[in-house]
Amino acid sequence: MIVVTGGVGFIGSNLVKALNHQGMDNILVVDDLSEGDKVGNLAGCDIVDFVDKQNFIQKIIARDEFEGLDAIFHQGACSDTMESDGRYMMQTNYEYSKTLLECASNRSVPFIYASSASVYGDGDTFIEDPEFEKALNVYAYSKLLFDRYVRRHQNSLECQTVGLRYFNVYGPGESHKGRMASVAWHFFQQYDEQGYVNLFEGSGGYADGEQLRDFVFIDDVTKINMHFLSHPEISGIFNVGTGRAQSFNEVATAVLNTLSGEQRTIAEWVKKDMIRYIPFPGQLEGKYQSYTQADLDNLTVQGEYSAPFADVDAGVSAYMASLKA
Repeated sequence: MIVVTGGVGFIGSNLVKALNHQGMDNILVVDDLSEGDKVGNLAGCDIVDFVDKQNFIQKIIARDEFEGLDAIFHQGACSDTMESDGRYMMQTNYEYSKTLLECASNRSVPFIYASSASVYGDGDTFIEDPEFEKALNVYAYSKLLFDRYVRRHQNSLECQTVGLRYFNVYGPGESHKGRMASVAWHFFQQYDEQGYVNLFEGSGGYADGEQLRDFVFIDDVTKINMHFLSHPEISGIFNVGTGRAQSFNEVATAVLNTLSGEQRTIAEWVKKDMIRYIPFPGQLEGKYQSYTQADLDNLTVQGEYSAPFADVDAGVSAYMASLKA
């Protein structure tokens, strides 16, 4: 049996689909369905059971362990970077993760978990090394602290342990995330509702809409997770991005080109007033990454991953086509 925590969420549900695609359906989904709308993410999926996240962790703590456990994909977390309740964030993202890791180690089963590129803060070097890690909010700190916990105990762990530092993931299944959904999803909504898209004005030394992020398509994220499941001899913490930094303007252009059926440049969309710039939010000052670009050396060498990644044009176009359909 394979456990997928956060299995009704964005990345978790896509992992369930990837497992099904490879013929695996003995899947236990763990999640919090207080907001039930996201359950549509599992439509058509084959799973063996569902357990509420609190009931699940209580069973683990009580050592009421699940029979035939083969692997744990720990994708569940509070991913709201604006959440200010540090106690809740640390309990959900840090303590919960430690308990599951102990369970995996005791049973010697693979433990593949979601970390985050937010651990790099406002730096300009994105290498899996403490020298370049700087959490700017409590979400990032909860993820960074667990990465450090894994490093500190890696020599005593009795299981494969893989931490995946997701950069800006986008794709089908994220609509329930609301304001935490990708900019691609927000641009789709804006175009549908108002006929144009809004981008932030320049910030951090970048021109309007020219802030740069490493945008990675969900299909590539699930492929990397499945890669490590099939290579239980590999452990470590790995960046999950494309290795390319692309602008919000490029994402907006890919969205508009796909939805409108026209092929125009950024400047042409701006001239047509289809790309508009709004003031940079004051509450994000000092908490915003204006630039991210995954260094993939560790993933490709130690992680032995060699598949190509979709760029913004390819990934966003495919995503918009699915939303439009």
